[in-house]
Amino acid sequence: GTGSNILSALQDLFWLLKSKVEKQLQIISVLQWVLTFLIMGIACTLILMYILCTDCWAIAALYLVWLVFDWNTPKKGGRRSQWVRNWAIWRYFRDYFPIRLVKTHNLLTTRNYIFGYHPHGIMGLGAFCNFSTEATGVSQKFPGIRPYLATLAGNFRMPILRDYLMSGGICPVNRDSIDYILSKNGSGNAIIIVVGGAAESLNCTPGKNSVTLKNRKGFVKLALQHGADLVPVYSFGENEVYKQVIFEEGSWGRWVQKKFQKHIGFAPCIFHGRGLFFSNTWGLLPYSKPITTVVGEPITIPKIDNPSQKDVDFYHSIYVDSLIKLFDKYKSKFGLPETEVLEVN
Repeated sequence: GTGSNILSALQDLFWLLKSKVEKQLQIISVLQWVLTFLIMGIACTLILMYILCTDCWAIAALYLVWLVFDWNTPKKGGRRSQWVRNWAIWRYFRDYFPIRLVKTHNLLTTRNYIFGYHPHGIMGLGAFCNFSTEATGVSQKFPGIRPYLATLAGNFRMPILRDYLMSGGICPVNRDSIDYILSKNGSGNAIIIVVGGAAESLNCTPGKNSVTLKNRKGFVKLALQHGADLVPVYSFGENEVYKQVIFEEGSWGRWVQKKFQKHIGFAPCIFHGRGLFFSNTWGLLPYSKPITTVVGEPITIPKIDNPSQKDVDFYHSIYVDSLIKLFDKYKSKFGLPETEVLEVN
């Protein structure tokens, strides 16, 4: 009896230690991604400049020469790595929140797609985990479909960071890149565009479900020009993982944010999550709130080389209605009351 009790106690201790180690690995995996998002581009640029001034300058010079020849690779579908997409660190990243991908309909491999991802949140954590890694099984849920998450083109001007992003299947959100993927890369491609962009990130806050979409019609025009089907995607919980200071319209803070957004492409936000060691302190780590990304039903789009504004408006209205229906259908399943309404701005 005593031996059995000791063995049971050791097993309990083992599982306790294992769970603590897994939690720490989850925190580390999320922290490295947050630091990548915030400082990796600038840090790698400064390090490269420093190496040029040392005895190892030849290494940096060779990289810069290669960079010149490789400059247009991001515009041609990038250079994804299944090895990187399957890193174990992404599974710890997924489990920290946790993040989940929900499939509602099959996607034909004979078609190309533009996924409209909503909402942006502060960092688009759900978009990254679901479509730039294999942590939630996107390739198993949508066999034969190659996802490309589109992000700011400026990120691909940063040394090292550009290669890291491309390895996950991330591409610039510009016309050249999207045209190439949808017209010269065969079928079965899905470009994920966070439609609301920086403007939407300025209004994200816990408890609020709103999207910036009324005047965002460029993605619909691209879909028509390429005959790519539109797929609405809503990520429940994306706005819950960070708290943000919201500046009112007309305030100096909102003026500064809009100037950055207009001239640089991103809007600086004042936000916080939890601390690294204690969940009740402020820090850069997001709160561990569940994020559930629901991929809706594809909208069949005809190919029109020169779509009129009437064509764009018509399919845009269909897309908005589909997104609202998707939100209403799944909101109660993922913690929202039936009375919750999706605000479309």
